[in-house]
Amino acid sequence: MANNYDNAAPFYDQLSRLVFGKALVNAQLYLLQFIPPSSTILIVGGGTGWILEELTKRHSHSLNITYVEISAKMMALSGKKNTGGNSVTFVNSAIEDVALTSTFDVIITPFLFDNFKQEKADKIFARLNNVLKNGGIWLNADFELSGKWWQPILLKTMHLFFKLLCGVEASQLPNVKKLFDQKGYQMFKNQPFFGKFICSSAYRKHL
Repeated sequence: MANNYDNAAPFYDQLSRLVFGKALVNAQLYLLQFIPPSSTILIVGGGTGWILEELTKRHSHSLNITYVEISAKMMALSGKKNTGGNSVTFVNSAIEDVALTSTFDVIITPFLFDNFKQEKADKIFARLNNVLKNGGIWLNADFELSGKWWQPILLKTMHLFFKLLCGVEASQLPNVKKLFDQKGYQMFKNQPFFGKFICSSAYRKHL
């Protein structure tokens, strides 16, 4: 199955820290400050689920979370996390196969779009845009090329490694910023990490 991180689940967090230190974690933690209490939240590609415990530290009981993850092994790890009094619905599926029938105040996409070719990224973005409420917040963390010589080398190495191990389909980054711009999103916070190779962006959907 494409873009399925089952094979990496047992060591994914350790590997990310080996390569990036705490940058991947910090990039996601930075975004959590923008989540209002009592929000309905869609998390797509949450990985091992540590972000659920971090959300619980900030909002112990008021959140209604839908957690979508394609990897069954990642989902098993996520299900063991402390979610306090928050309501969490776990959906073990690819986001493109999920029937999203409700709307959300907040969408979180942590290192999601870098897995996809542009055409598929376009379709997934459109689906998510349709279920985010007007005025809602979209929190996106991902890799980007900011002009430093080592970034394309590291990106190519990452794509090749995860293509072989997890069937990741992408070989270059899709232009996600263009998708936000086309839909009229307002970026109200933008924070780089790891030599500007990682970027955390907070967007607000137009009313």
